[in-house]
Amino acid sequence: MMFTCSVPGCANPAHAFHPALAARKAVRQSKSGTRAAAPAGTKTLRDRKGRSLRIDIHCHYLNPEVAAKVAPFNPAQYDPSVEYANALTREVNVKQIRDRAPKLSTIEVRLKDMDRMGIDIQAVSPAPNQCCYWAEPGLGAEIARMVNDRIAGIVADRPERFVGLGSVPLQNADLAVIELERCMKQLGLRGVEINPNVNGLNLTDPQLNLDKFFAKAQELGAVIFMHPLGFTQGERLRNHYFNNVIGNPLETTVAVSHLIFDGVMERHPKLKIVLPHAGGYLAHYWARMDHAHRARADSRTVIKKAPSSYLKKFYFDTITFDPEMLGNLIERWGADHVLLGTDYPYDMGETDPVGLITSVPRLSREKRERIMGGNAARLLGIRAR
Repeated sequence: MMFTCSVPGCANPAHAFHPALAARKAVRQSKSGTRAAAPAGTKTLRDRKGRSLRIDIHCHYLNPEVAAKVAPFNPAQYDPSVEYANALTREVNVKQIRDRAPKLSTIEVRLKDMDRMGIDIQAVSPAPNQCCYWAEPGLGAEIARMVNDRIAGIVADRPERFVGLGSVPLQNADLAVIELERCMKQLGLRGVEINPNVNGLNLTDPQLNLDKFFAKAQELGAVIFMHPLGFTQGERLRNHYFNNVIGNPLETTVAVSHLIFDGVMERHPKLKIVLPHAGGYLAHYWARMDHAHRARADSRTVIKKAPSSYLKKFYFDTITFDPEMLGNLIERWGADHVLLGTDYPYDMGETDPVGLITSVPRLSREKRERIMGGNAARLLGIRAR
């Protein structure tokens, strides 16, 4: 099965010339005696059993060099998932990071886990805490470049198994636009991961001036994967790991609500925004915001159409942990807006994503294949021919 990159202006190191990465790849190929890469603009992805490809839209990579660089700044002090956690949760988190470090940062371990789960391709995005919006803008841009260069290198080394989503310094809109363009045009990444707030400010806050970022993302066709890092006002969520269990979906819900009600989705209707954890709570309780829009003048100060009409423009991963809930998500928002996700390698992730999808009652083969990989291939610019 042959696939081609359909991203306009793509300069993916696996697709076109990128000096440092191309040189590394050439050396590796000469040593192994493998064939040269396919011509620029072409990417061969072969299915082992003749089935449709399975693409994971939600998986993370932690960059050890970035972790070492930011360590002197004590980044945990800016992390809501650390700030609003009790002692036991912090202890469990430390153990998890230690136990899962090989999965987070070692590609060989990752590939074995992908094979075990039946995943052909991962859309690799940064570990959420490596979107370092707390840093001053120049440092933030430097960190984002490190994150993005490493992800581009992972893709260059195994282009048949990975595509990349990068990072941008949202604390400065101009620098974020510059790095987004570099991600898409020079590194060939397919988009970026962002957090749902910037140092506690909503993405629509006028202080941030992020409309120019969203405009550029729409222009470039970049996928925006919006991943939370706990709820920023989590004082009541310290116990029982609630700032992840409840806080992560809540953070997504708040951010999406602002993107809708503050008019971002109306001004930029072709944005491609993917929401993790099945879209938070809003995807499952959308009718309340529609009612408010009808009933109250203060709920329709910007947008004129029903809020749920804008929610239809978003994409949702499959991480529901329940076939019936996943079935409801697919029924409400359409099989073309739901994508396989795992949250690899974290413990709140889905370890049997294929099994979850196949267990949804009355889901046709065509819809199942779209959710398994067809939708992600379309969004990420991987086109069969």
